[in-house]
This record gives sequence, C-alpha cells and structure tokens, in this order.
Amino acid sequence: MDRIEIDGAAVEAAEKIYLMMNKPRGLVTTADDEKGRETVYSLLPKNLAWIAPVGRLDKASEGLLLFTNDSAWAARITDPASHLDKTYHVQVDHPADTDLIRDLESGVEVGGGEPLRAKSVRILRSGSKTSWLEIVLDEGKNRQIRRMLEGRGVGVLRLMRVAIGGLRLGDLRKGGCRVLNAEDKSSLE
Repeated sequence: MDRIEIDGAAVEAAEKIYLMMNKPRGLVTTADDEKGRETVYSLLPKNLAWIAPVGRLDKASEGLLLFTNDSAWAARITDPASHLDKTYHVQVDHPADTDLIRDLESGVEVGGGEPLRAKSVRILRSGSKTSWLEIVLDEGKNRQIRRMLEGRGVGVLRLMRVAIGGLRLGDLRKGGCRVLNAEDKSSLE
C-alpha cells in the first residue's frame, strides 16, 4: 500500500461525506457566484470539509440536492448510463390533460434538436387554472422539464425534485441538510 507523507508526517485520506439538502428557491448551486447571489453553500455547516453538489438545481427550482467529496460516487449518480430516476413535482399554469402527458412522454421538440422526453408523467392534482404533475426523468438535460413544458406553451410555477432513485426528500425541512446513512446510499444504487 502506498503511503503519502508531507514533511515526514503521513497524510490520511479525507473521510467520505454524503449529504442531502432540501434546497430552497432563490439559491444558486455553485460554491461562488460571480454575480454575488446567495449559494447553497450558505446552508451547509461551517466546519464541514469541502464537498461538491452532485448535479444541479437551477435558482428557481427547489428540493433534493446531494453533496459529497467522493467524486467516484458522484460520477455514478450523475452518469446518464445509470438511468437513475429523478422525480419532480411540478406546478404548471394550465390544467393538465392526457394530450400534455402523452407529448411529454413521447417527446417535445425544442430548439430543433432531439426531442426531450419524460420517462413518465402523471397528474397529481388539477384545477381550473393550474395543475400539479409528477414528472420522472431517467436522464437530466439542462432545464429539461422547463424546456419541455415551454415547448408546449405551458409555464412552470414551481418545480421541486422530491426523489433521486429510491432516496426521497421526505420531511427534511426547507434549507435543512442531513447525512446519508447506509440505507440512503444503497437506495441510490
């Protein structure tokens, strides 16, 4: 086994850290923002070793966000080949119908490229002016849900990631963080 030393003292590998956060709207998912906006790092414990977000949620989105200093684990979670489901609850500015669900699942052409599609969509609640949808993606492209809905002329009022794989946000308070236990980590495999 190799041993690394600095000035004769052995350097130990950093302890692996795995956290989940309930990201509130209005924060950017970056360590340092060039525009001076508040970042998700403002919610992390101050004495914590360096960790990085696993994936992103845009400023207007909220919900489950993972952090770690284990880059190999993070790469497995974010690898498109893993097809790890990401579940979102989305409030839209239209009553939802079967045509919208069919289009989101079969693919919406946006910007002349390959159609963006959801793995599954279901209506959670629908009123006369708005609806809540559950949208499951098995790969995440930049702003995919917002772009798919915009392509259908539907605006997003609220977008919350509620699960990644079998790991659910649950009752973690908004802005709260907690360490992932072994069961949480295995739900992401």
